[in-house]
Parts: sequence; structure tokens; C-alpha cells
Amino acid sequence: MGIIRLKRIKVYAYHGCLVEEGKIGSDYLVDLKVKASLAEASKTDALKDTVDYVHLNRIVKEEMAIRSKLLEHVGKRIIDRIFKELLLVNEIKVQVSKVNPPIGGNVAEVVVAMKSKR
Repeated sequence: MGIIRLKRIKVYAYHGCLVEEGKIGSDYLVDLKVKASLAEASKTDALKDTVDYVHLNRIVKEEMAIRSKLLEHVGKRIIDRIFKELLLVNEIKVQVSKVNPPIGGNVAEVVVAMKSKR
């Protein structure tokens, strides 16, 4: 078993319950950690035998582009899509962070973390 991480993927998106959030948008950071068997890839040196982090990044960016009211919803979509498209992945942890959230205080970011196993 091995781990592949994508840290602090920067995305500008339009998530949130407020109407303004859907119009103005905000900065987001996504951290992704997937567990998969990497033994074959370590022997063959072939991209087809591993989890392509370019594919992971594309999934995150495409799912973040679809507006959701809740970060939990977009996190679950990311997890579901990774499991559907990348069969080597056995476990996923995703963290979606809204930078400078509009919550009436000085908060650097709000983070929703979700984890799932196949």
C-alpha cells in the first residue's frame, strides 16, 4: 500500500449558502490523500500501473467548478468520482478549505475533511 498526496490545490469557486458567494466566489484550497497499491508501478515504471496525480487534480478542479451550497457536498462528489474513475484507489481523504470565509470574524479558513474507504 502506498500514499499519493496533492497538497493545497488552489481553486477559485462559487460555493456557499449566501447568494453573494454564488456571484462573487472565493478562494479555496483542496488537500487530497489517496491510498493505493503502488507495488506494480514501482516494478514496471509505467503510468498505467499507478494512480495518475494529473487525473486526481483534474477531478478536483472539475468538481470544484460545480457550485454547491456545502463543502461537504463537493467533498463527497470528489470522493465518489475518484472511486469511480481510479480503480486502484482504496482509501481517500479530502480536505476542502474556504479561505477568508464570510462568517463575521477574522478566520483564515474553514476546513471540511472527509474520509472514505472502498
